[in-house]
Amino acid sequence: MPRLRLPDDAAKLKAPLGLFGDEVSELWLEIGFGGGEHVSAQAKSNPQAGIMASEVFIEGLAKCLSDIDEMELSNVRLWDEDARALIDLLPDSCLDRVFILFPDPWPKKRHHKRRIIQSDFLDALQRVMKPGAQLRFATDVRSYADEALETILNHGGFDWQAEKADDWRKPPLDHVRTRYETKNLGDIAPVFYEFSRKTTD
Repeated sequence: MPRLRLPDDAAKLKAPLGLFGDEVSELWLEIGFGGGEHVSAQAKSNPQAGIMASEVFIEGLAKCLSDIDEMELSNVRLWDEDARALIDLLPDSCLDRVFILFPDPWPKKRHHKRRIIQSDFLDALQRVMKPGAQLRFATDVRSYADEALETILNHGGFDWQAEKADDWRKPPLDHVRTRYETKNLGDIAPVFYEFSRKTTD
């Protein structure tokens, strides 16, 4: 973990691609990776991408570290604190892709303000994403699906890519199904919202 942990210093993150090898030309971020299956599979399939992966739970970090070791991955770096703190350290327009897959839904209504998809969070995310960079949000909780879509559309910094219902009802072709997803703990079938960071502010 000390070798793979992202530095908590904005100066050391000024050129984040430099944390990876010369073969890496894109920078991706996954927020809340759970057991890490999606991170490791995407890293294996996309060696051109340096993947910064954030998770606060030690069990998930340990599982991801095990996958990185077993699959001999060199293009993953980990963050074991709140992802928002990492985003605040990153330079402008550095991310090519962001994944927020099945985040904590905070199901009780009084806790909805703790959900990560909030206007101020989207401001921060828009700052660090390149124009045209891709954002994927997935959830299996109806209230969060509705709230997140409304919040992101109202924010104004992201274009929704869907043209028909299957575009959010069916998993994207490169989606990696995780153990969490197979448990069917939500109240709806998973939805997948694809957005593009607008090219003009």
